[in-house]
Amino acid sequence: MFEVLVYVYENYWQGDACPELHRLGRKLTAAGFDAEEIQAALVWLDGLNVAAQGTQISLPAKSLQDTGQPLIAAHAIQPQSAGSLRVYSVAEQTHLGAQSLGFVSFLESSGVLPPHMREIVIDRAMAAPGDPVTLDDLKIIVLMVYWSFGEEPDALVLDELCDDTEFRIAH
Repeated sequence: MFEVLVYVYENYWQGDACPELHRLGRKLTAAGFDAEEIQAALVWLDGLNVAAQGTQISLPAKSLQDTGQPLIAAHAIQPQSAGSLRVYSVAEQTHLGAQSLGFVSFLESSGVLPPHMREIVIDRAMAAPGDPVTLDDLKIIVLMVYWSFGEEPDALVLDELCDDTEFRIAH
């Protein structure tokens, strides 16, 4: 599944340039991917689309008195307060593993993964195969979350996400 996601990321970098899922499935078949991998990736991408569309940071409501229409509260996620703490469930700890959770914490504490995106990363990681999810797979998930918002990670973050740690030499 992750090979398909990398292909989608590389070929449709702007998320809005990506075709609808049924057309994307045909394009992936033409590219030579296995039907099972395509189906798993399309289900995963559908969940990503739903999560990204449903996640909006709420802004203060504007008065519509000028138009005479009643004020309607929109469903939106409130920004996280500075003193809040994210506690991971046992299932999340088990499925993500210490290495992946540490990386999410690193990205969040570095200020490059806002709380609303962190929650989507956790949600999509929980929907991904693997027990625990490997760090390389989590990095792909983070890239896909950025992709779903139409954002490009900072160059240093992108380097960290795309770095192959297998050949890294510690100084």
